[in-house]
Amino acid sequence: MSAGLHKSPAERARNIRCVVFDIDGVITDCKLYLGPDGLELKAVNVRDGLGIKLLLNAGIEVAIISGRPSPAMQARFEYLGVKHVWLDVDEKIPAYEKLLAKLKLADSQVAVMGDDVPDLPLMQRAGLALTVADAHPTALAAAHWISHLNGGNGAVREACDFILATQNEGRSAAAGLMVGARS
Repeated sequence: MSAGLHKSPAERARNIRCVVFDIDGVITDCKLYLGPDGLELKAVNVRDGLGIKLLLNAGIEVAIISGRPSPAMQARFEYLGVKHVWLDVDEKIPAYEKLLAKLKLADSQVAVMGDDVPDLPLMQRAGLALTVADAHPTALAAAHWISHLNGGNGAVREACDFILATQNEGRSAAAGLMVGARS
């Protein structure tokens, strides 16, 4: 057995250079509000957005890989400065492999935060598999680290803070944000 199999979540987090997030159930609470005309609405947690900005400010890349299309979420990620966004993908592994090649990263340098069966292939490859408290049991079983919070309710921020704290970047990343910065 490889020594890497027995690393603690904190040891795994120290090497992370990119964090990949799913949307539904991770950044949102997994609910879709549907209007009669087909309009879909989702709610996001502003603190999660600040967590993403803190990662970016610390030099950690952020990516989104989701199976659903969402123009509103695309606009949100552009606003936050996320440059690597794949929406409406049937298979997540090809997008993940493109990301690794583009950023010249190994699996061990990537954290993935997912919450359900479609995220498992990424979670199983990543150096650090993260999930939310209310994830599907298969995602809970695959995770190295589980948030105390549910998806859409601050779990992303908790994961960002965990990674930054293990890398001792939290203070310098927060100091780099301007007072009153919007998230």
